[in-house]
Amino acid sequence: MAYFDSASSAPLHPVARQALVAALDEGWADPARLHREGRRARLLLDAAREAAAEAVGCRADELVFTPSGTRAVHSGVAGALAGRRRVGRHLVVSAVEHSSVLHAAAAHEADGGTVTEVAVDRAGRVDAAGYAAALRDDTALACLQSANHEVGTEQPVAEVAEECRAAGVPLLVDAAQSLPWGPVPGGWSLLAASAHKWGGPSGVGLLVVRKGVRFAPRGPVDERESGRAPGFENIPAVVAAAAALRAVRAEAEAEAGRLRELVERIRARVPQSVPDVEVVGDPVRRLPHVVTFSCLYVDGETLLHELDRAGFSVSSGSSCTSSTLTPSHVLRAMGVLSEGNVRVSLPFGTAAEEVERFLEVLPRAVAGVRERLGAPAASAAPGPEGGSLVVDALGRRCPIPVIELAKVIGDVPVGATVTVLSDDEAARLDIPAWCDMRGQEYVGERPAERGSAYEVRRLA
Repeated sequence: MAYFDSASSAPLHPVARQALVAALDEGWADPARLHREGRRARLLLDAAREAAAEAVGCRADELVFTPSGTRAVHSGVAGALAGRRRVGRHLVVSAVEHSSVLHAAAAHEADGGTVTEVAVDRAGRVDAAGYAAALRDDTALACLQSANHEVGTEQPVAEVAEECRAAGVPLLVDAAQSLPWGPVPGGWSLLAASAHKWGGPSGVGLLVVRKGVRFAPRGPVDERESGRAPGFENIPAVVAAAAALRAVRAEAEAEAGRLRELVERIRARVPQSVPDVEVVGDPVRRLPHVVTFSCLYVDGETLLHELDRAGFSVSSGSSCTSSTLTPSHVLRAMGVLSEGNVRVSLPFGTAAEEVERFLEVLPRAVAGVRERLGAPAASAAPGPEGGSLVVDALGRRCPIPVIELAKVIGDVPVGATVTVLSDDEAARLDIPAWCDMRGQEYVGERPAERGSAYEVRRLA
């Protein structure tokens, strides 16, 4: 089985496993106690903190360990907002942040604060000038991920941090995806990350608060972890997390070059071997191990099952793999095709032979799914003279509305329109994306009695 989903969770690094087992025997005592066992546990905890701080590029007394990366984000956002409450209650985030950041923003808004979401371009990248324009006199905090978790696009953290510094606003960076590859550049103020993203055990996060940043921990606090992560430290897991981070950093330069070459192979060959595919995300400024593409006329959940049966574990942002039946907020913010979405994220050590086998299996898997769904095999032929058509796709989910549109576009003359009635949220992304890929004109969307009406004009 080839595991190609390290952006969700990386396999436990061998060094982490060794450190975890050793620390289970040596680090079980309370590090706050002065007896021999407590002093031994304290030495392990302090050494792990020093190693993690060195990897992050901060002081050891600026870094605390939290029970998860999500907790690090939530504590960081809430503490920074509370510490600067006298300035104001305005929070700035990008539209493609991890859900943990967006959930923290929603909680802040529900509590009476205000939130501005900064838009991204079609590659998923924010513009530093646009980010600066969102900052206000009452902005208490800004948040920006270092790299996107779904499409791999790297964000201009250093440029945004400079804009925030000029405005006197602290910047919190979610570095979960990029930290295994190197320190985050720029003058950021707070940083959060999660150990299971770099081959450490789950249940360990990092929160860094730079000296001089106003910060007020929320909720009950105690004497542990500077009051920012109360509760007894999981020292074996913390030691394993720090050991894994140090190990992957030692391998990062060589692995980045090797995995980038494998990802370039996927980016180049998937559109050659699979018709009607859109590769999404920035082609240059991206993580070395992530590639995401979307396939027209494909049910994402079915495709993932087909690839799983063929021995490949991948993930997807398609609405048809989600219980909410809506595309991922990242794909929606980018305005790219969502149906048949596949994210491949290669773990350290991925063999080139596994990638080659994936490239052999994928075209057959996509073709099989399209055949079962009755997708058109080729572009529509010239149609007869006639009027416009209405396609009723109400109650039918991605990718059926687009398949039905593709089937009938050739039945109307050039210049005429096809209107698709759909109550599937994915149609709002996928119909315009289909028009871009097929050279047709997307006229627009209007409310219908149920759902929406999407109008397409035939140009070719």
